[in-house]
Amino acid sequence: MSKDTEKAVVGLLGAGLGLDDLVRQGARQVIQQAIEAELAELMERFANVKTMHGQRAVVRNGYLPERDVLTAAGPIQVKVPKVRDRSGFGVKFNSTIVPPYVRKSPRVSAALPWLYLKGISTGDMGEALKVLVGDDAKGLSANVVSRLKAQWAEDHAAWSKRDLSESHYVYWWVDGIHTGLRSENSDGQCLLVIIGVRPDGSKERVAIGDGYRETKASWLELLLDLKKRGLKAGPRLAVGDGAMGFWAALEEVFPTTRGQRCWFHKMGNVLNALPKSQQARAKADMQSIWMAATRAEAHAAFDRFVSIYAAKYPKAAETLKKDRESLLAFYEFPAEHWQHLRTTNAIESTFATVRHRTTRTRNCVSRPTFLGLAFKLIEEAEKTWRRINGPEKIKLLLEGVAFKDGEPVQDDRPVQQKLAA
Repeated sequence: MSKDTEKAVVGLLGAGLGLDDLVRQGARQVIQQAIEAELAELMERFANVKTMHGQRAVVRNGYLPERDVLTAAGPIQVKVPKVRDRSGFGVKFNSTIVPPYVRKSPRVSAALPWLYLKGISTGDMGEALKVLVGDDAKGLSANVVSRLKAQWAEDHAAWSKRDLSESHYVYWWVDGIHTGLRSENSDGQCLLVIIGVRPDGSKERVAIGDGYRETKASWLELLLDLKKRGLKAGPRLAVGDGAMGFWAALEEVFPTTRGQRCWFHKMGNVLNALPKSQQARAKADMQSIWMAATRAEAHAAFDRFVSIYAAKYPKAAETLKKDRESLLAFYEFPAEHWQHLRTTNAIESTFATVRHRTTRTRNCVSRPTFLGLAFKLIEEAEKTWRRINGPEKIKLLLEGVAFKDGEPVQDDRPVQQKLAA
């Protein structure tokens, strides 16, 4: 037990609380401290992201209303902080310890997957719950958790065989995650995830698979499996990072799908090619590109960036230049959707949860266990997903209406101008 924990316990004992109150107060302090630590990690990750005026883009913004979370120790009051994002990337804070949908745990056994998925290892789970409910915590052996993991693997296998003949997606977000886990057959196992937007604007899991280092062969196997199970066509636009394996596989399986490079990843790649003294200015210059109101303005800002940095930092300029068209593909889609299409942020937060768990599971795991764990984590994250902005504009896309600079056009004129004429 750490010195800070000892002090907290001594303080609670000195307050003259009864046993139940003592447990609840102790649990509340630990949970609140953990939530604040999560927030501090988020704030540190975005500390260098600035607005056009040089201010921090992601700042604290008070708290959500206090709410009760019913646990085996009784109701515990928690306060979850909020953040304000002025960068346009849509950064939000969702605690992985107390997610928005967690309201109660009716049985101790129901808390097992929650604890495991949030970072408590198999061997520590019994001790973790004993802190709250004492020696009455039963059924917390490693065998129980092993049975849970086996069930998650079976759930993933069944889900991965579902029929897709009636499925239709407008957008895809695609990414891979290198977890650090060692599988039975390879130490380069990589999680491959696709999240899609349906015609009604809702998001859903499309694919959760694995491969070796995001190669074309790995992505090709996953995409061909989707097609084999009935998926008739790819989305109108796929958003992803620079992993060439996916783009090569996509062109082969769904050649009509357009590609949008993730600005978040691209900015990171460009900044890595610049000295720290130039990074703040370069961020603002790149933000002026993807925040431009029209494609023409974006191209002008693009050219300004290249002219400023090409002579002294040619690698940085070339890193940006090589993906010019795919970075600006979103201009041919509804403006209401731009916030969602410029980055893979829709799955970055989910991947953060996956990393949180898998970085604590360094032992060699089987392939079904690896996929089952990821499946359960993303299934939980899906409960918080919301529809994209402007879902009514999807109907126009599906009807074949073209968009220019975010607005629908017919006969090379904006629809609004045509109606006015």
